[in-house]
Amino acid sequence: MSRVLLLPLLLFCQFVLAAEVEGVRVDERVRVGGSELLLNGAGVRTRIVFKVYVGALYLPERKSAAAEILALKGPKRVSMTMLRDLGARQLTDALETGVRANHSEAELAALKARVDALAAVMNEIGSVKEKTVITLDFLPDAGTRISVDGAARGKPIPGEDFYAALLRIWLGDKPVDADLKKAMLGEGR
Repeated sequence: MSRVLLLPLLLFCQFVLAAEVEGVRVDERVRVGGSELLLNGAGVRTRIVFKVYVGALYLPERKSAAAEILALKGPKRVSMTMLRDLGARQLTDALETGVRANHSEAELAALKARVDALAAVMNEIGSVKEKTVITLDFLPDAGTRISVDGAARGKPIPGEDFYAALLRIWLGDKPVDADLKKAMLGEGR
């Protein structure tokens, strides 16, 4: 193959295997619980004018509608790569606020113990530095596993309904960031 054709092919392969968002490399494929997941979409979580993290959503198959994603069975991943240092309280408050905004009082009551378990893990993690990667994986046999830079933290939190509640933070009717929701849904891919 000529060098003229080889260079564009190599550049294309690099694009297919990884994307870049705000200077953060976002893999096109990841393995979760023995399954390969595809990048559905990734974008930046902005609060006021501050860029907080790059969020990426991985699914067994690409979907463009939030309702389809929330109903999708099997393993899933949300990855958050920090763009700034954050305290444990900031992380916990943001996750709890996102869950509260997208659920009724009755739904919140059913989720309370598991949201408390998530908050306890986040508080145990403490503050995170820029470039720290937090992943929220759903493993059908175990539940939601929280990891920091690849190391699992706490015990898995049971229930696919709980993971769907977490996904609503980004994909619900009142997402934490409307632009990030669009990006996670793969708009602009």
